[in-house]
Amino acid sequence: MPLFMHQAAYTSESIAAQTRNPQNRIEVATRPAVEAVGGKLITGGFSLGEFDVIAIFEAPDDVSAAIVALAVNAGGAIKSSRTTRLLSGDEWVEALQKTPVVSEIYRPALPDPLVDENSIETARYRGYL
Repeated sequence: MPLFMHQAAYTSESIAAQTRNPQNRIEVATRPAVEAVGGKLITGGFSLGEFDVIAIFEAPDDVSAAIVALAVNAGGAIKSSRTTRLLSGDEWVEALQKTPVVSEIYRPALPDPLVDENSIETARYRGYL
């Protein structure tokens, strides 16, 4: 199953409610939400910084992961979140192996001074030098 990382930041009201009734929200809220779409919670933790909680989970597909994110966000306890599809090591290697095919044909839109494909400026612009 595809792997996802969901990061969420609680509202101040949610943090206040959690201090009055401390619970491991990963177990009481996140795990059931992931399992409801046929997924599996792999791990999770509470973090310092931009996000307060992070969950790593498997879901049957992208739509199922979106359902979890939408349901969690619609609950009102989250002020911002981000869901990221994670590639396995094998998927990453497959992508790396297939990249040269596209790199050979892809041509980015370059500013006018960089029209010569073989110029030093173009090589610097692309990060080759």
